[in-house]
Amino acid sequence: MNKLCINGNDLTLEQVYEVALRDIQVTLHNDARARMQASRNVIDRVVSSNVPVYGITTGFGERHKVRISLDQIRQLQINVVRSCACGVGEPLSEHETRALMLLRANTLAKGFSGIRPVVVETLCAMLNRHIHPIIPSQGSVGCGDLAPHAHLAQVAIGEGEAYFQGKKMAGGKALQVTGITPLQVEAKEGIALVSGTEATLALLALSLRSSEIMIDSADVAAALSLDASRATPAVFDERISLVRPFPGQAKTARNIVRLNRGSEIRESHRSPKKDDRVQDACSMRCTAQVHGAVRDALANVRRTVEIGLNSVSDNPLVFADSEEVISCGNFDGQQLAMAADQMAVAIATLAGISERRVEHMTNPYTSLLPPFLVQESGLNTGFMTVQVTAAALASELKALAAPHSVDSISTSGNQEDYVAMGMSGVRRLRRMLDNVQNVLAIEFLAACQGIDLLTPLRTGTECQKAYEIVRSVSKHVDVDRSLAPDIAVVANLISNGIFQKLVVEQC
Repeated sequence: MNKLCINGNDLTLEQVYEVALRDIQVTLHNDARARMQASRNVIDRVVSSNVPVYGITTGFGERHKVRISLDQIRQLQINVVRSCACGVGEPLSEHETRALMLLRANTLAKGFSGIRPVVVETLCAMLNRHIHPIIPSQGSVGCGDLAPHAHLAQVAIGEGEAYFQGKKMAGGKALQVTGITPLQVEAKEGIALVSGTEATLALLALSLRSSEIMIDSADVAAALSLDASRATPAVFDERISLVRPFPGQAKTARNIVRLNRGSEIRESHRSPKKDDRVQDACSMRCTAQVHGAVRDALANVRRTVEIGLNSVSDNPLVFADSEEVISCGNFDGQQLAMAADQMAVAIATLAGISERRVEHMTNPYTSLLPPFLVQESGLNTGFMTVQVTAAALASELKALAAPHSVDSISTSGNQEDYVAMGMSGVRRLRRMLDNVQNVLAIEFLAACQGIDLLTPLRTGTECQKAYEIVRSVSKHVDVDRSLAPDIAVVANLISNGIFQKLVVEQC
């Protein structure tokens, strides 16, 4: 895909990823342009009639009862952009900023915001010419992502700051050097630019992509660990999932069966005479159930995000067919905040069971492998402290998984007296995903070490591919060495979806 034409109605997650992560041109569809103009005509009639309409001929928030004179309407829109541009903290990444810009353009393109097509065309031009506003990540309580959206809007009107060609510069200069005319905002356009929940949605969408990579990669890591631990494959019998038909459980069970098909290790202990264990520990035996719950949670998040991609989160809304302007609560981010909490619990769970499998393999009291996965244990510490690192990360994730969506704090003179806290809920996901990625990297390393210790027996055909990927960047541990570089390089492979391909390409 080299070009994306947005109309507000059929944007997909895959298209968001293409624009956010790659050099894809974005344009406004003619049908969207016509709808936008129709809603704009309604606003023009509202202004000429001078009736009180929120954010157009009145003030904002608690000041909604204050009437604005006709000669101050344009200034009102400039003021709301400037006053809301009060974010703090680490700026959004380039990928997050691009996703936000696309989502803002798409929601405005639906034609329910009463703004001119030139507003969306300006956002598209900024995307296409790689002008990336500097958007502080903190300052939104989820009752509309006012602060982050305002920092984006500032650059569109020729103010604020942006990155262009790797250089930080004034927003007006960035527009000038790329030949983009700054917006001269008209009635309703300032509030339309700052309202909505697209900052939260952008971060949630990108975190979903990473989370889906993690769960697929976790199936591969688990399959290696199960084989290294000589765990029974009986628990992945498809009949088990049929009598408890959660779709995620069935998918993970299928993945693990396929990944370990042909394993010599499993064949070596099928006979009861060779292995008298009746069942394995829950971290092994319940892998399909736990990973499956994560899969089902992420599927719920995906449904929420996909609805949000083509929704209108503005206030007030303009309905051109009936020529009505209605104040509403679509700027509230509760659905997204709750989805972020669900994702946080899911990825913390994924890291938790991964760390338990690592502990099971390294613990001399539970493992059938050499203590701490190394020969000459005692002289060599092996994977003892590597498991400690995984435990530290898993423990940290438990605290980070605490819900944000049940929090609220009154703002705007008690006008916005219940808020979603969605932005803080999605901001912590980046840190959580880094943690789970490192835990999974540790599991890959530990499992491959365990496979080595069972030589000459080989793991399953597809698992062998994962093993060889790991061994291409991390050699077997004969004597103690720092494994920090190994963890980092395997974590990078996970992030890039290298292990995910072993699952997805076979589906």
